[in-house]
Amino acid sequence: MITRRTFVGSLAVGTLLATVLPVMAKSSLIRLLDTDNDGTVDLGEAKAAASALFDKLERDKDGTLDKHELVRRLSAKELAAADPDHDGTLTKDEYLALVEQRFSAADPDHDGTLDAKELNSPAGKALLRLLR
Repeated sequence: MITRRTFVGSLAVGTLLATVLPVMAKSSLIRLLDTDNDGTVDLGEAKAAASALFDKLERDKDGTLDKHELVRRLSAKELAAADPDHDGTLTKDEYLALVEQRFSAADPDHDGTLDAKELNSPAGKALLRLLR
């Protein structure tokens, strides 16, 4: 039989887990991206992760990513906005320029690094779609 005390305790644990698990997930992601182990992600680390991901996603070896290779990372509208030559693809340089743009948007204090809180913001989440 579930008592009121057990029920309230379960609610407290559930609330705690709902709060802590996303932060823990972001913390483990920071550890993956944070190659200098300072607890934050800087632009160089973000670009290194993005460059490696670009190489992994670029399956047809034509030097660009198209809408099929960017599924769940960029919408058609985002791809069009990030595509300066309007050819429907992104070169590695164009992809890294987008990463830099999103990094800047996720860094409201302009300290050049992103912590877990900044990565958990809408702008940080948009950046993370390009890094993992």
